[in-house]
Amino acid sequence: MPYLPVYVLLAAGLLVLALLLVRTAGVLRRFRRTMSMVSADTHDRTGLLRARSAALRVAVAERRPAAGNK
Repeated sequence: MPYLPVYVLLAAGLLVLALLLVRTAGVLRRFRRTMSMVSADTHDRTGLLRARSAALRVAVAERRPAAGNK
């Protein structure tokens, strides 16, 4: 019987550890989802910025006179 308190404390510790692991997994899942959304949004905005700068380069190139047309 002297081992009964040890077993009770061990079971309580394992229960607390399991609860903490479940909560941590939930937080990590939400963080991963948020990180994915931010990454996708950043990728989209970067693509739009590249397209705008390419269009600007084309517009500037069209305004310049050709080298042979002087």
